[in-house]
Amino acid sequence: MPPVRSRLALYLDLIRWNRPAGWLLLLWPTLSALWVAAGGFPGWPLLTIFTLGTILMRSAGCCVNDVADRDFDRHVARTAARPVTTGALSVREALAVGAVLALAAFGLVLLTNALTVALSFAALAIAVAYPFAKRVLAMPQAVLGVAFSFGIPMAFAAVRGEVPLLAWGLLLGNLFWVLAYDTEYAMVDRDDDLKIGMKTSAITLGRFDVAAIVVFYLVFVLIWVLALVPLQLGAIFYVAIAAVLAQVAWHGWLIRGRTRAGCFRAFRMNHWIGCTLFVGIAAGYAMR
Repeated sequence: MPPVRSRLALYLDLIRWNRPAGWLLLLWPTLSALWVAAGGFPGWPLLTIFTLGTILMRSAGCCVNDVADRDFDRHVARTAARPVTTGALSVREALAVGAVLALAAFGLVLLTNALTVALSFAALAIAVAYPFAKRVLAMPQAVLGVAFSFGIPMAFAAVRGEVPLLAWGLLLGNLFWVLAYDTEYAMVDRDDDLKIGMKTSAITLGRFDVAAIVVFYLVFVLIWVLALVPLQLGAIFYVAIAAVLAQVAWHGWLIRGRTRAGCFRAFRMNHWIGCTLFVGIAAGYAMR
């Protein structure tokens, strides 16, 4: 039996602990939704529940994804060294880790209300379905978009006990953001994915990939602005939107040559877009 320390290192590698950009992409829109739902700071209990729950569920999703993709990942340069793919961790062990993390997240959800608990089951089902969507759908990133946006209606449910139309509008907008950054991610692996028959938005969009990504970003920003204008968040919110648009322009520059390095850098920097938007929203409420 390997030493406990080396086993722990494998578990941390499995859940991408040294790559926090993944859970930050889920966290920022969830926190934004919490602030909007509460009309400002939602309180430490809900902030703690949703922050820890986001990290735990993203980590559990990594376990499921790596098990589902283990036979594909060995043919992709970026993923060939993942612990399940190399056999350093067994399928059973990886699923056990994922189950423990998901149960811990569910324990946190139980501290909210019945509607939020019910929505958590839908969120889990969509997250589990995503790895398999890549086998059949031309744009599996749309499924990921729903999965990565489901913290939004859950946040509204936890704060208000209902999910208003505003929450679904923000989810739709966030879905376009996920389409943008995960297409950048898919562009990194496009050559490998073509060889193994994996379906991704980068392959489906072909030579229109860069233009489509920019459009996805702009639709995301437009929907969120239109949804939040009635809340009168003040000038600081629009300063944040301008900063987001500047980042979108920078992303377009990074991916223009479709290089692996440029596309991967753009993907990794996406959490700053979410952070900027959240800061604009939180500051807007704080300065009222």
